[in-house]
Amino acid sequence: MNKSTISVDIFLDAQKLPEQIEWSASDSPKEQKQKAKAMCLAFWDGAEKAALRIDLWTKDMMVDEMGDFYYQMLMTMADTLLRATKQEDLSEEMKKFARQFSETFRKNLTGQQP
Repeated sequence: MNKSTISVDIFLDAQKLPEQIEWSASDSPKEQKQKAKAMCLAFWDGAEKAALRIDLWTKDMMVDEMGDFYYQMLMTMADTLLRATKQEDLSEEMKKFARQFSETFRKNLTGQQP
């Protein structure tokens, strides 16, 4: 059995708020750690039938970036659902929601009514 390791380092300020996120993966061709402004990590606990999550973002993560981040995560989750279950209709519904979410988020940023 092969082993792959993903490492995440979180640098905190005096109030223990994330200032910097760095990550690396043993299978990555990149030798240096990668920087990120936000992360969402989820695990499925089969015994408890529950999702365990770690959601963090740095102080310099902009609101518009958070909207883009969530839009891309929703689209990725839709693709993953399709690959895992072959349920095309549900995947398309998720993508439709993601597009609506992004549009409403953008309108809210500019002060327009959704």
